[in-house]
Amino acid sequence: MMGDVGRNPYCAGRLVLSPTSREFSLAAPAGRVMGSRLRGSDNCGFLVLAFIATALCLSLSVGAQSYPTKPIRLVVPYSPAGVADFIGRVTAEKLGQRLGQNVVVFNREGGGSVVGTELVAKSTPDGYTLLLASTALTMNAAVSRKPPYDVQRDFAPIGLVFEGPGVMVVHPSVPANNVQELITHARANPGKLRYGSSGVGGVINLATELFKAQAKVDILHVPYKGVAPAVVDLIGGQIELVIAGISIAMPQVKSGKLKALGITSRTRSPVLPEVRPIAEQGLPDYESSTWYGVFAPAATPKIVLAKLSSELARGGAAADVRERFASQGGEARTSTSEEFAALIKADLQRWQTVVKAAAIRVD
Repeated sequence: MMGDVGRNPYCAGRLVLSPTSREFSLAAPAGRVMGSRLRGSDNCGFLVLAFIATALCLSLSVGAQSYPTKPIRLVVPYSPAGVADFIGRVTAEKLGQRLGQNVVVFNREGGGSVVGTELVAKSTPDGYTLLLASTALTMNAAVSRKPPYDVQRDFAPIGLVFEGPGVMVVHPSVPANNVQELITHARANPGKLRYGSSGVGGVINLATELFKAQAKVDILHVPYKGVAPAVVDLIGGQIELVIAGISIAMPQVKSGKLKALGITSRTRSPVLPEVRPIAEQGLPDYESSTWYGVFAPAATPKIVLAKLSSELARGGAAADVRERFASQGGEARTSTSEEFAALIKADLQRWQTVVKAAAIRVD
């Protein structure tokens, strides 16, 4: 006889019983090994083994339906006290309120977010270990020759929570008050302008290389160990251009130490409404905003993913979340898991193209 063992991904096969040969096997779906064929010495042993296998799979399915029954860990692959940590703690607070269970932030920095991200990729896919990832997830995949995980294979996107544009700022000595004037100046002085970044393969590096490719300009890259020292040198005149986060650049723009030429999102930012998007200044295809979103390990049960996605979106729609994220120069974002997956796919394709054109590699 034959019986189904539930819809849990660990038990997505069939329990096959053969009374004539007194054996049973757990038949796996295509491409997955579920177990091996076992033999019983008599009908009693045979039925006990069959009962254990069925009970195990049923308990997994019931566990997914009653999720969550214990605290959830949200891994933030960055150090405490930064923007990512702030976004992670707001997200954990709201998601915990919606789920009726504690969501605890666990900072695991290192390797440009790779260490914490790999930790989640290898975690038990039960919904109790989640990842707060950013645009760096797709950028790291684009620049690394041997990444320790596959972004699309090893993770299940749950939903977006935050999106914030960068702002292109230049030293006051640069004879440009908008993006088109900068492009004209750069074309007239190939290789003479310098831009700073937070490091090779980082968000600023790739965002600026995307600008260079679309504007067809030659600007020298000067990598720093973080965006703060790059902005310090920009103010001092050692370099001419940086694409920085709004929260970092705004004080310097308001004080007159730097000039803001354009923002990297397709639409104007409510935080900086007077600055036009780069896409409105001659480069209609340009976009490079920094997003943050929540992921789970790929094999997490669909019923758990669906619950996480819906509650994450409801929590992110709260008015106080919008206010708190605005303080970081961005906006609260919500999405379905399918919309988020489409964004990941598009991001990977875009950054792989940029990395190839600029010959960027981080090993």
